[in-house]
Formats: sequence, structure tokens, C-alpha cells
Amino acid sequence: MQPRDLSDHSPYVPGRGVEEVARELGIDRSELIKLSSNENPHGPSPAAVEAIREHADRVHVYPKSSHTDLTERIAEEWDVTTEQVWVSPGADGSIDYLSRAALESDDRVLVPDPGFAYYAMSARYHHADVETYPLSIDDGFAQTAERVLSAYGGERIVYLTSPHNPSGSVIPLEEVETIADATAEETLVVVDEAYGEFADVDSAIPLVNDRDDVAVLRTFSKAYGLAGLRIGYSVVPEEWGGAYARVNTPFAASELACRAALAALDDPEHVAESVETARWSREYISRELDAETFESAGNFVLARVGDASAVAETAQERGVIIRDCTSFGLPECVRVSTGTREDTKEAVERLNGVLTDLDLEAEA
Repeated sequence: MQPRDLSDHSPYVPGRGVEEVARELGIDRSELIKLSSNENPHGPSPAAVEAIREHADRVHVYPKSSHTDLTERIAEEWDVTTEQVWVSPGADGSIDYLSRAALESDDRVLVPDPGFAYYAMSARYHHADVETYPLSIDDGFAQTAERVLSAYGGERIVYLTSPHNPSGSVIPLEEVETIADATAEETLVVVDEAYGEFADVDSAIPLVNDRDDVAVLRTFSKAYGLAGLRIGYSVVPEEWGGAYARVNTPFAASELACRAALAALDDPEHVAESVETARWSREYISRELDAETFESAGNFVLARVGDASAVAETAQERGVIIRDCTSFGLPECVRVSTGTREDTKEAVERLNGVLTDLDLEAEA
């Protein structure tokens, strides 16, 4: 007895965890600076932590009322109806919900290359085929309607990422509209705004009220610091609202996740501090790192360092965990998440030492 053929499914490769690396190196986790997973270095909102404590004794109850409360709060935030808000376990949960709602066997989706692996993974789980549109390192991974549409062939879902992971590039709202206008009536354009709070571009959510072919993904993992709770949502066209109850996993968003997200939404100061630190940090990395970097609107910076695996491995030995982007198809690049000001400065100093020493070894 074997599972079905999964040979076309590439596993998602996450950034390495502090505990894992600390055990491997035989050091205390406090000696490590983790800048590999685009997490919030300020942690969660204190209000969210308090909400978790306050509601911890209620986890024996299914999260119906908290889910409803969060849905209403998000709808209010974006001036949409509650039916348009699909709360999910992380933004990747919403990707699955949209796949369930949209895809039939042998449908196709169009995804960026490089890009977030789960777009394709979810499509293939639902027996759809995957096509790609290339984003080029040579022009800084510029995202344009022309580039997307040149690869478009009637796919059921087209994924856009703004800011894009791992490069940090954005796609302007007018380009999103151009793509939606040019694609078929039965094509859903999905804009992933997981890093949207860090960017200076307008959200695509207002488009959802004007059209029936655009949906937007958002998450509480990044700017809100709730990655460990797995809570996100999508905003979908009003015509899609009724599908949620048919595709949603029962009680998928937990009680504590919903309560923490509600509290985090009412703590704008924490988000503002997180965004300000990320913007400072990415500018510092871009300016001070001794490597070519790419303009980023996220809470990370992509750098071209030569042998990414060697740089990431050596950096880890010196206490800095960064993301080797070989799994993205970029074996010459690493991605460095933004940390606190202190950690960012220390990490850049160590990384510059790594780059210098590897260059000297290569010359020897």
C-alpha cells in the first residue's frame, strides 16, 4: 500500500530554526541571530500575548464566536462584507481554500518563478497543472503586466506576489488591473500581500469590491508577529462568498489565534514599530552588506553572494542564520530577514567577515 504518486510535488523548504541550529552547533540559542524566515524581531503585540493568556482556559470550546468576531473586524478594516473574508490557518490556508473553490482536474495555474512554492504545491494537490512566468534577476525581478501576460494561456488562477518573495519587488496596482482586464472571464487573479504592511504600494483589496476576478491574500505572520499561531485570511469577490462554508476546514483557525489576531489589530503602535524597524534594517543591509542587493519592499533583502550554500553554511557556523535561496532556483543568492537594529548591525558585520574569508579562500 503506497500513497498516490507525489513525484511532481516538491517539498516546501523552510528556513532553519534557532533550536535546531543551536543543537547542531552545541551552543545556546541566545548566541544565534536568526534572519532566515522573515519573522518579526519584535515578537507579537503585547496585546496579543495578553489575549492568549486571557483566553487560554477556553481552548476546550470550538472557536466559532472568535472566528466570527475576527471576520467582522477584518471586514470592517477593509470596508468589505463579512462574506468576502475567508479566515484561514495562515495565508497558505487561503491558498488551499481558493484552490478548492476554483480548480477542477486538469485546470492550470500560473505562478512566478522564482516564487513561493506553495502556490504550485496547492494546485497540484488539487490535480491542477502549473505554468510559470519568469522573474529575472537581471532586471531586479521587475514585475509587469507584460511579463505575466506573455506567459498567460488561459489559466484558472494567476498568482501575483507583492512584495515578492524572495526578491522584495512589487507590482503596482495599475499593473494588477491590466492583468485582470486582459485575462479571461474565468481567470482569478490572486494577489499575495503577505508582506503588504512593509510596502509603499496600495493594497489590491479595493479592487475586489469592483470586480469578480481578483482576490487578495493577507497574513498575521509578518508585521503582526503571529507566525507561530498560523492565522491569515483572503478577501474574495462578493460572488465567491458563499463558497467559503463549502471549502473551509471545520474550525481551522484556532481560538487563541483568532483572539490574538483581534488584539493585534487593535495595537497599531506595534505594527508601526515593526514596519519602521524593517524599513531601517533593509536599508542598512542594502547599504552595508558587501554584496549586490536588490531593492526590497518586504522585511528581507535578497543578496547575490556567489555560492549561496557556502555563505549560508559558514554564516551559520558564526552564529547568523540566513536563507540559502537555492531552493528558489537562485543558488547564487541568500535572503537576509530584517532584525532589530542591534541584531541587523551585528549580523551584517559577521556576514561581511564570511564574504571576505570565502573570497580569500577562493583566491588561495
